[in-house]
Amino acid sequence: MSQPEQNKTNIYFIRHGEAFSNVHPIIAGKKGDQGLTELGVRQAQALHDRIADTGEIKPDVFIASPLTRARQTAEIISPAIQAPIQFNWDVEELRPGVADGMSVQEFHEKYGLPHFRENPFQPFAPEGENWPGFIMRVAEALNTIILEHPHKTILIVCHGGVIDASMIIFSRMHSVLFPPMVFATANTSITHWQSVGDQSSGILGTWRLMRYNDTAHLAKIGINDHVSWAKSIADTQKEQKDEHLSLPLPTEEESDTN
Repeated sequence: MSQPEQNKTNIYFIRHGEAFSNVHPIIAGKKGDQGLTELGVRQAQALHDRIADTGEIKPDVFIASPLTRARQTAEIISPAIQAPIQFNWDVEELRPGVADGMSVQEFHEKYGLPHFRENPFQPFAPEGENWPGFIMRVAEALNTIILEHPHKTILIVCHGGVIDASMIIFSRMHSVLFPPMVFATANTSITHWQSVGDQSSGILGTWRLMRYNDTAHLAKIGINDHVSWAKSIADTQKEQKDEHLSLPLPTEEESDTN
């Protein structure tokens, strides 16, 4: 594959591999994150093998969320990256507050599911983030990273919500209201943004989406599907071997379940 233009700033986002919290109904912040499943490890290894074989991502800067599922993914692909990992809490997933570590059922019974689409300023749970706060946190983090590393290639291993936020930020969508589309960012997928023109404006510059949800390395492994938490609540006692849960960000939920 051809390398990114040298005079551009390139940002690659990689979502972590399948996590325990994608399979079991647990709210996974710092406390509840139990890391990658066996499938998640294999997904991350497949991504490592792809990068090592193609050399398509050669970052000057390698950043990762310290949450266990992202940290493990970054560590697995690290030998193919050949750059030190810089852990940054500002690219972690939406912060769930006191709900961290709860089962989805317990969370639902105590606080109900958040309705960010109708009330974006509602915190996820007490001491948790609301939607505008989450977008602003990610926007500030990306702006700082871009301004500190102009004309560089940056790799960020993070979460579906952070990648959703990049779509909103770089496309200059409303940071309070929800976008009119639903995202479904796959585990270990690659998303690539490239700057256009003047790069001194950080996230307020012009950005081109080069690719989204690139999962070619998972052709022989399989891509796990997302299921909304709202649907899982009705069937919490049933084993869900083929269903995979994720943090219930409205940008990844079906529009009729918010």
